[in-house]
Amino acid sequence: MALLGAVATAVLTVIIISMLYFGRDIFVPVALAILLSFVLAPLVGILQRIHVPRGLAVVSVVVVAFMLIFAIGSLLATQLTQLAGDLPRYQSTISDKIQAFRDTKAGRGTLERASDMLKDLSKELDRPKDAPPPPRTGMVAGSNASAPPVPVEVRQPDPGALESLRTLISPLIHPLATTGIIIIFVIFILIQREDLRNRFIRLAGSSDLQRTTAALDDAASRLSKLFLTQLLLNGAFGVVIGTGLWVIGIPSAILWGILAAALRFVPYVGAVIAAAFPLALAVAIDPGWSMLLWTLALFLVVEPIVGHVVEPMVYGRSTGLSPVAVVASATFWTALWGPIGLVLATPLTICLVVLGRHVERLEFLDVMFGDRPALSPPEIFYQRMLAGDPTEAAEKAEEFLKERSLASYYDEVALKGLQMAQADAERNALDQERLTKIRDAVSEFAADLAEQDDRPPAKSSSTKDVEASSAVEGIAENAANEHLPYLRKETLPPDWQGEHPVLCVAGRTLIDEAAAIMLAQLSTEHGLAARVEGAASLSTTNVFRLDTTGVAMVCLVYLDAHAAAHMRYSMRRLRRKLPKATIILGCWVKDVDPAALESLREGAKADLVATSIGEAVRLCIDATGVTEQQREAPGQDGTTIAAA
Repeated sequence: MALLGAVATAVLTVIIISMLYFGRDIFVPVALAILLSFVLAPLVGILQRIHVPRGLAVVSVVVVAFMLIFAIGSLLATQLTQLAGDLPRYQSTISDKIQAFRDTKAGRGTLERASDMLKDLSKELDRPKDAPPPPRTGMVAGSNASAPPVPVEVRQPDPGALESLRTLISPLIHPLATTGIIIIFVIFILIQREDLRNRFIRLAGSSDLQRTTAALDDAASRLSKLFLTQLLLNGAFGVVIGTGLWVIGIPSAILWGILAAALRFVPYVGAVIAAAFPLALAVAIDPGWSMLLWTLALFLVVEPIVGHVVEPMVYGRSTGLSPVAVVASATFWTALWGPIGLVLATPLTICLVVLGRHVERLEFLDVMFGDRPALSPPEIFYQRMLAGDPTEAAEKAEEFLKERSLASYYDEVALKGLQMAQADAERNALDQERLTKIRDAVSEFAADLAEQDDRPPAKSSSTKDVEASSAVEGIAENAANEHLPYLRKETLPPDWQGEHPVLCVAGRTLIDEAAAIMLAQLSTEHGLAARVEGAASLSTTNVFRLDTTGVAMVCLVYLDAHAAAHMRYSMRRLRRKLPKATIILGCWVKDVDPAALESLREGAKADLVATSIGEAVRLCIDATGVTEQQREAPGQDGTTIAAA
């Protein structure tokens, strides 16, 4: 069945691509109409807000937009005609530069002499072995020599007036028909937006109409703002380039400015292509090289400023496409639709990615082309622990810590990753060797983060890493354990001033021990030094040999809610060994029911219960009895201040 499904998908993909290719005369106008509708929708909305009827608003905006497009096209035609008339004047300048370049050589260069030698050898090799002698003059009549050929000229009859009119109009039929189709579709899409949205939802087969409707409305609004902003930004880029070329003295500066604005929709190479024409013209018209250098400097200055300074400020972090998707989409759409496909590649792919993020059946589009990580942050953490690569995981965590605290990272990323490992262990997907590898990787990971300050970062700091940004987006700045207080050793009660006042004990598995390692590291970071003991220390034989010197708090860690009996017996052994210590049951299970959690605590006779690493550390801090005035509260600048 899986094979048949794969074959059906492949056949469907081939059919769709074939339809896009062979039906490009229809699909290109439709695609242009859809993109134009996104650009014009905000303008229609503005007119509707001032009580202009929808139909009138749509027609007015479309008419003005296409009048502007026709005006730009007319201007382009004028500029091209003028440039074509001036081109013969530049031929002599190019010839002089070529001759001057050749004259700079000291005599005929080695390559030129070699080229001449190869040409002579080629002529010698191509000459026939017995070349016929040249024809003799004065041959007598009746000889075998053939008579010279008689030239024949075929003349077409003069075309009539109707034929001349057809020849004149036929090249204009296709552009005019395409323009007419675009205008009709734009008007239809803008007037029937809600109806088209509802039909799309029905085709997508969404079961949650309210959520899907809200998501698509939000996506359409974002796309409209994005495309309109992109149009304005690229238009401003074209104005700057055109003005600069006019100041430099490049002919037809308006033409090159419009071309630069249009080609900037092409990722990576658009600005390079736009610069090639003015550079070539600068070489042709200037006897020297100053105009070429000024033109090159103009593009080298304006493009980086727009691409690396203005765009990030206007668009935010990203337009939502991965670099690979940008290149792949440009290649795909160019192969299908030619140059117009190259210009439309990025906008079309953005539309597909947005749909993939909001429609479940199209989620694969977001995975393939979106810039968001294919795996969630917990999945990435778990995968790196499985691969034994804690260093890379620590690097990603450091990027996360530029915006959020270590407690939030442990709770929302690392702990959820270990819960996935626990689920795999319960279904026997992890052998003992892999479990040991995960525990050791987590231990090294926590050691790498031991020097990290868990104080909230400065507001000016932010991460540029995509994976870290994905994790940050899911955590609020005021999360429950985002701002854990700090304790100073001199403020702790005597019972808590031992070398390791907190003991973190793994419940049953090596995954529990990995979670206990992170808990110990975070507790130590906040002023309560902690050490870790493995699950073997809870056995009847080992529990009485357990070193409990200076221990005031015990955290018994489980990532399994089905071990109620094990929790109960382990708690009894710890209670006999440490009758005066406070014991926290850390039951870190995904989506655990509060009532079931309280039942586990009562059954195990634990003093307290925690559902996350951050909560366990907060309970430890509260259990010390240190007042809020004696604690250190984290400051936004990375310092600590006494809590008021």
